[in-house]
Amino acid sequence: MKQRKKYLGMGLIEVMVSIAIFTMSMAGFTALFLRSWKVNSYSFEMGQASHTVSQGVNKVVNYLRKARQGDDGSYPIQSAGDNELIVFSDYNRDGITERLHFYLENGQLKMGATVPTIGIPKTYPVGDQETLILADNIVNASSEPVFYYYNSKYPSDQINNPMVMPLDISDVRLVKVLLKINIDPGRGPENIETQSFVEIRNLNDYYQIK
Repeated sequence: MKQRKKYLGMGLIEVMVSIAIFTMSMAGFTALFLRSWKVNSYSFEMGQASHTVSQGVNKVVNYLRKARQGDDGSYPIQSAGDNELIVFSDYNRDGITERLHFYLENGQLKMGATVPTIGIPKTYPVGDQETLILADNIVNASSEPVFYYYNSKYPSDQINNPMVMPLDISDVRLVKVLLKINIDPGRGPENIETQSFVEIRNLNDYYQIK
């Protein structure tokens, strides 16, 4: 009697099953890789955006800290609002006191700068002569102002601080700058928050007079 030879190779069905399993595994690995890459890419972009916003906030804090009387004799703070603040400060250290206009517009924190006229008496032209973007991708809600203001009794007085609008600019001594950022609010996780307090040093002299 002839013996049938046993073939140890894989049958067609086994090959097809193996290919299917391999294909699904590769598809899963590819999907996982792409997802990880997108998450890491987003985290990197958010990190860069956060660093840029921090630099912008530091500039605002630095300029506000050195706010002083305008070259036309104006009080160091011209106006103060939730998302807009106008002060006088020599931000570029050229010996001239510029009028600085900080404001939130279309998700960007901007600063307008205006120099006084050369003649006597000195005056400041209406409007901003130069506009700079200090921070981008700002997503503060309408209930989350960019600027908060505090009087000389803070922090002992927690009831009247932060001050409510409309406020008396002569009472302002401390300003908090709050920015929340997200490069893609519809896609990303929670917003990144950056905030800083700044004391307007030259206002201490006005407080003593007052």
